[in-house]
Amino acid sequence: MNRKTLFIGTMIICLTLSVFGQNGGKNLPFTVNGVSFEMIFVKGGTFAMGCTSEQSDCGNDERPVHKVTLSDFYMGKYEVTQKLWQAVMGRNIRQQRDLVKGRSLYGEGGDFPVYYVSYKECEEFCVKLNELLANQLPDSFRFCIPTEAQWEYAARGGEKSKGYLFSGSNIIEQVAWFYENSDFETHRVGTKKKNELGIYDMSGNVWEWCQDWYHGNYYSTSTSVNPKGLPFGSMRILRGGSWDNEARFCRVSFRGDDAPSFRYDIFGLRLALIH
Repeated sequence: MNRKTLFIGTMIICLTLSVFGQNGGKNLPFTVNGVSFEMIFVKGGTFAMGCTSEQSDCGNDERPVHKVTLSDFYMGKYEVTQKLWQAVMGRNIRQQRDLVKGRSLYGEGGDFPVYYVSYKECEEFCVKLNELLANQLPDSFRFCIPTEAQWEYAARGGEKSKGYLFSGSNIIEQVAWFYENSDFETHRVGTKKKNELGIYDMSGNVWEWCQDWYHGNYYSTSTSVNPKGLPFGSMRILRGGSWDNEARFCRVSFRGDDAPSFRYDIFGLRLALIH
């Protein structure tokens, strides 16, 4: 092999490592202001999105089932915790609660998911996190709120999917804190069974904001490669169900929505990391 060939081969290898997080597709650890968290590598692929055969009690907005192809990305191992939110935003869960006057707390502690967060605040959180971790991020990578398609693909287990009704199991009690077992509050992240990718709590605990604007008929017109939803709307997507919801809301294909300025005791978030 001559030097020119070796140089070109080396450049290809370097570019490949950059695209896959400079670590061969392994999970990525980060630390911000003393708080550590992990992003799980999700290898891209094609999947059937929506009311697939194992889903039940589907709404019309989960139809039609359609093929979606996604590029590689990373998804948070856990929902954003109260200690991570405070490390980035400087506000604890009591201060978040106080932004919505007259409300109660539904689980407090560093390893509990943050809640009472609006979509707009979640965007601000991502901007600040990218600034704080600029020296830790691989080239051209950034934290963001996941798209609805990224969320569902990760919840289903990506390429390792076993076709479960919920994220990681057909038995909701194994993977989720929901209405029947939560004692009406959130719980520490990672205390239930993980899904096929090693991600926790994508069913139950708190709803997770997604980038997409909600539209009940979007699946009929959705693009098939890396869809990002409509360019405008009035409601943002929420996924996964919560501690205050029945099992059917915690299914991997169920679509929730609310106004992006709204804070509630069941609304939280999970990070994505994209190139």
